[in-house]
Amino acid sequence: MKQLSNRQILLGITGGIAAYKSAELVRRLKDHGANVRVVMTAAAMEFITPLTLQALSGNPVHTTLLDPEAEAGMGHIELARWADLILVAPASADFMARLANGRGDDLLTTLCLATPARIALAPAMNQGMWRDAATQDNAELLRQRGIALFGPAAGEQACGDVGPGRMMEAEQLAELAATLFEGRALDGVQLCITAGPTREAIDPVRYISNHSSGKMGYALAEAAADAGAQVTLISGPTQLACPARVQRIDVVSAEDMYQASMAQMGSCQVFIACAAVADYRPAKAEEQKIKKSRDTMHIELIRNPDIVSAVAGHPQRPYTVGFAAETQDVLRYARDKLQRKNLDMIVANDVSDSRIGFNSDDNTVTVIDANGEQRIEQMGKRQLARQLIANIATRWSQRD
Repeated sequence: MKQLSNRQILLGITGGIAAYKSAELVRRLKDHGANVRVVMTAAAMEFITPLTLQALSGNPVHTTLLDPEAEAGMGHIELARWADLILVAPASADFMARLANGRGDDLLTTLCLATPARIALAPAMNQGMWRDAATQDNAELLRQRGIALFGPAAGEQACGDVGPGRMMEAEQLAELAATLFEGRALDGVQLCITAGPTREAIDPVRYISNHSSGKMGYALAEAAADAGAQVTLISGPTQLACPARVQRIDVVSAEDMYQASMAQMGSCQVFIACAAVADYRPAKAEEQKIKKSRDTMHIELIRNPDIVSAVAGHPQRPYTVGFAAETQDVLRYARDKLQRKNLDMIVANDVSDSRIGFNSDDNTVTVIDANGEQRIEQMGKRQLARQLIANIATRWSQRD
């Protein structure tokens, strides 16, 4: 069920004994890569505690429509916009009746009215309530409005009755939720991106670094997450906010970035080395600030580990993409780097041009791999990132 990778699912829980299954449903959705937030009705909290759902989802549980604390954070309208899918499980007969009549008298019904996302219900109730004509009319009206109904299943119920009305099992509901989404180019792929500069300490207040802003790497992380990948972003120091649905690991030095990258080997399937890593570092970082006492100062530099070469040469080698930021002979240096470092693809750009260099919002690149070269003309880095991720996804799917 790779279609659930990075999907944002709002799980609504209404009052009913089947609410105990909702805890397992949160686990199953997260196992398949979804980010889950939970909304509970007052009746639901009589059957299962918000604390349980908060622990399982890793997110605060929302219970009240007019909660000043919640409105200051993720308010109900923002929560409605956040969701890719609202899945109500269990959906009681009362909730279905209120939703069918356009009621917005609690948080969950309000979210269903306000959201642009798909809505799916997993009915759960006594078999007599399910068979009642009013419930059947409500169910049909909801279907006509485009709301998906998952179940109910038939069998023995908590009250001792036998018949339709049981909530479907958690794994079945997760599978049905996945069918509501179209597949994406990198669904479920474990992808790692390095971004930004590194800083190599001279003393406690000085360091060697470069002008990289990290914008390209962060744009790639955002585009990869949108394409369904499980993204780990290993970032040097930047002022950028972490993209949604991306796990960020903050590092400072090239050695830090090397260690973080090596830790991804074995789980990472695609590795994109977009960071501007310092080639050298001071042989010794002074413990105290160096005082200004001479007209000149000499610093001995030693080589930093070559991260992308180490990744491409690893026994558990992922599909490896490098970047070549050059100021002259851009394509020649990029082709040499592609072969010398055993990369699958390299993205070359001319950073001597201020319009497309470090800190700029635009870029022009040439993509080079064993099949040839493709120049991508100047465009915004976010738009370019989407093209590059689509390019990488195509080659990843065609790998031997």
